[in-house]
Amino acid sequence: SVSRKRTITSWLEWDMVAHSSNVSSLVLGKSSSRLLATGGEDCRVNIWAVNKPNCIMSLTGHNTPVECVQFSSSEEQVVAGSQSGSLRVWDLEAAKILRTLTGHKANICSLDFHPFGEYLASGSMDTNIKLWDVRRKGCVFRYKGHTQAVRFLAFSPDGKWLASASDDSTIKLWDLTAGKMITEFTSHTSSVSIVQFHPNEYLLASGSADRTIKLWDLEKFEMIGSSVGETGVVRCVLFSPDGSCLYSGSEDTLRVYGWEPDRCFDAVHVAWGKVADLAICNNQMIGVSYSQMNVSLHVVDLSRVKKSGSVIQGLIQDDKPLAVPTPKGTTLRRNYERTNTSCNRQKMKQNPDADRRSPEGERRSPSSEEERDEKESSAEITNPDDYREIFQPRNAISRTPPKTNEPFPAPLEDGEYTILLKPSPAAEILTPMPDRLKAPTASSTPVLRVEPTVVVAVPRPPNSVVTASLAPPSGHVVPTSKLKPNSAVIPSTRNEPVGLNAGDFLPPAQSGKTSVASDEEALVQIRKGHDTMCVMLTSRHKNLDMVRIVWARNNIKATLDSAVSMNDLSIVVDVLNIINLKPSLWKLDTCSSILPQIEELLQSKYESYVQTGCTSLRLILKRFWPLISDTLTAPPSVGVDITREERHQKCKACYKQLKNLSNVVKLRAEQVGRHGSTFKELQLLMAPLDY
Repeated sequence: SVSRKRTITSWLEWDMVAHSSNVSSLVLGKSSSRLLATGGEDCRVNIWAVNKPNCIMSLTGHNTPVECVQFSSSEEQVVAGSQSGSLRVWDLEAAKILRTLTGHKANICSLDFHPFGEYLASGSMDTNIKLWDVRRKGCVFRYKGHTQAVRFLAFSPDGKWLASASDDSTIKLWDLTAGKMITEFTSHTSSVSIVQFHPNEYLLASGSADRTIKLWDLEKFEMIGSSVGETGVVRCVLFSPDGSCLYSGSEDTLRVYGWEPDRCFDAVHVAWGKVADLAICNNQMIGVSYSQMNVSLHVVDLSRVKKSGSVIQGLIQDDKPLAVPTPKGTTLRRNYERTNTSCNRQKMKQNPDADRRSPEGERRSPSSEEERDEKESSAEITNPDDYREIFQPRNAISRTPPKTNEPFPAPLEDGEYTILLKPSPAAEILTPMPDRLKAPTASSTPVLRVEPTVVVAVPRPPNSVVTASLAPPSGHVVPTSKLKPNSAVIPSTRNEPVGLNAGDFLPPAQSGKTSVASDEEALVQIRKGHDTMCVMLTSRHKNLDMVRIVWARNNIKATLDSAVSMNDLSIVVDVLNIINLKPSLWKLDTCSSILPQIEELLQSKYESYVQTGCTSLRLILKRFWPLISDTLTAPPSVGVDITREERHQKCKACYKQLKNLSNVVKLRAEQVGRHGSTFKELQLLMAPLDY
């Protein structure tokens, strides 16, 4: 293989199907930056380890779509709010539900755990903010003042204040012990999407749909700066762990800001779309976004991002000249006092004003409806090994999740190229498609789609390649599909060419002497099988020419039928790689022709074939399953409708083939690792077949 040594600044780590319906919310655990919670319209909350593309746990209990999720500061608990206005709190270590909280009259839009972990705040479309005692199962206090939905909540690091951001373009600061609003910031001109406290100083940052980031002094309660460089809605802001700079996430861009004087140090293009959350770990920025059923995770190498020094873009500060830089080591404002947490808890418990003002009262007994909801809630552990590793430490001193994590490996800037020479049969000897046909394909698997022969821009180091067999576990039988016995999987990337042994280039060493092969001897070894290889490649080139002629007639089904008739899976793979790029090319009769070939691809020993088969099956399920289901369940029509009968026969054939494939997918989903994750995603999509 030939490698380039420079690494890139940002890259896609993985993109996968997270739910069986659209994803509606997600959050990263800020303590470890290695846990991810996703909420979906399927009313589930799924828990993931970001460095392992398998769902660890699936939490059920909500009856309406999950609108918001949040981890506790220790990441041992997670809370989710739904469209109905109810909240559910789960204990991740015990894998059970702790509390069901009700009281809001509309969608839950925002959640945050108190730094002490025993209280949480919720904001809703009903404009109210509620503070809950998780232990006593009741509302401690209700804060009223916003006129539109409360979009974001954040507790101060010392746990004394709560900041709320709303669609009414305002930010309100609440005193928890006094139970009243301290101040209101009104400089934004559109919905405020996020607020974040500085980790040490009395400073607050806010991002808005008006494309600005504003900084607020919490001693003088005034704005000290406002950005002018954002090109879209500011969706995320995050202070660096040491508080030296501020990161902002908007559509496809990460920016780095400083203040006093205000300036922008760097702007990095990151193809994360509408980023939903940010976290920092091992000097890497982790950004997550979602679209429909998919969740994407992007990584930015912060060591390659400017966090000080020259300014690429200035900020305005109330139309005043920029302040003179403060000498290093001085502090412009005081820091938070982190007193003993038990003392602060006691203050909140014994605050008579809060108890008196509480409309619901924190001492109410749980209703029968809440008790029934808790019994119906469950935590399904889908990956026991990862669950035990993360949520059940070996000793009491080790907290969850583990604090030591390896950084994500950065891919090479110009890619790593590996040429695979596959011996036999001839149908599996691959050459690159013409340059005009080559293009990256969209994939929801945690690995980048690659061409069968030449791998470009591999995002993983060689030692991360999975080489485990795809053979089903022993003792399992597929009733409708015969699984082919698999030898070791030939991965998409390798460190050495297949069929060449370095030892063949060294003649046997004589006693006491070390001999080296001459150039002629080395060439003899390389030329072994060369003629056979040329014949195979020439045959494949002719087949591709025939397919290209049919393709020129703009008949996709005829093109696929031509490729299938050649009994050469490599040709089928090449054609599928092209039409997978444009889902609109797929038709119902195309599905019925290609589904039997997909079954062959899913059981192939070549990793690239399996990836192509998974991508094609995913497209078919997303685009055609609703049509197939509606057609087969529709009542019989009156009279003769030939078109409807033809469609019914095609749907019936596709359904039968999909049922056969579901058995293959179910067995493959039991594997551990990258392949198992891909088939688990397909299993989620194929779940309606069993109903």
